[in-house]
Amino acid sequence: MSRQLRNNLLNLKPTLLPDEVEPGTLKHQKVTPAFEPSPAGSDEGTALHESKPDSKTSESEVSKTNRLIDCFDGVLADLDGVVYTGPQVIDGAIDALDQLAREGKSLAYVTNNASRSPEDVATHLRELGAPATTEQVFGSALAGAVLLAGEVATGAKVLVVGSQFLADSVRAQGLVVVPTSDDRPDAVIQGFSPALCWKDLAEAAYAIAAGATWVATNVDMTLPQERGFAPGNGALVAAVAAATGKSPLVAGKPEAALFETAARHSGVDRPLVVGDRLDTDILGGNRAGMSTVLVLTGVDSVQTALGARSDERPNYLIRSLGELYEEYPAITADDGAYSCGAAVARVSGSTVRISGHEDDLNSWRAACAAWWAAHPDKTQDAAPEIVFTTAG
Repeated sequence: MSRQLRNNLLNLKPTLLPDEVEPGTLKHQKVTPAFEPSPAGSDEGTALHESKPDSKTSESEVSKTNRLIDCFDGVLADLDGVVYTGPQVIDGAIDALDQLAREGKSLAYVTNNASRSPEDVATHLRELGAPATTEQVFGSALAGAVLLAGEVATGAKVLVVGSQFLADSVRAQGLVVVPTSDDRPDAVIQGFSPALCWKDLAEAAYAIAAGATWVATNVDMTLPQERGFAPGNGALVAAVAAATGKSPLVAGKPEAALFETAARHSGVDRPLVVGDRLDTDILGGNRAGMSTVLVLTGVDSVQTALGARSDERPNYLIRSLGELYEEYPAITADDGAYSCGAAVARVSGSTVRISGHEDDLNSWRAACAAWWAAHPDKTQDAAPEIVFTTAG
């Protein structure tokens, strides 16, 4: 699909709701990040970008405590690409999650997977060895059902394109599930299920073209699997959008409500959002006014982070969950030169010149700080040319 269509799906306008919302309902707060470097020689460093809602933690606080985790009272973690990929646990993830409890930190899982119930997700996580209870899992199926219930009357007919759990969530909202577009549904809700086929998408298209309200639980374009990246719900939503010329209301990430609900129910004031996707995890955390960290074990990379739009830029970059417990290096700025560890980056036109090693994450942290400072309001993905010189 085209990048324009992808961006159209990800930039759908949500409905504003009161401050106190039910779990999973939409509430949108856009945060415009602003890079605020410390002068060279200062004891205070900077995050890759900083914005100023109350729940954000500044890099200066992290610098004073050294370890990244120390300035947060809880973690809101994605699953695919962060804890596991397909059936495989990511190296070190379970130990890192276990350590949160030992250090008195809260843990919640925020997932766009609408095919399984929180009970099933928690059971799967425990089978993998991860700490998990049903109450720690916040998903997009309930979010989609609640959003839909606010759009149609009680007793409305709904065509469910997705899992049995999604259908059960819809019924729990006082709505009537129907099997085909021949039943003239008032609405269509679309979520991922590996059992979906062309016929299911066709039924959705027929109903939507006839005027049915359309809700998507999420618009993740891909699902990380053991053999690579498979089409996610966003890819299937895009197929229906292409057939109908219409766009859905979106319930899950990157909207803020899932993160806000998870933080509220976890009782955390300073949450750290951990994710592997810029366009869902990081964007959603930023919209919720929370600190965000991109972990490089899933979909996005240092290269895509460097070229990210302003609202998809993370505060921190780490290789794996284990680095939550390591010292996070300060970034300093001096006359256009951004330093992180031994690496130094400068921007010249459309080029970032980095004095450092390509396999050193500090080189990319410095590069992101330099490029983002030069382009603070970028609305389109566009990566600069990158030139490395080996630090002496």
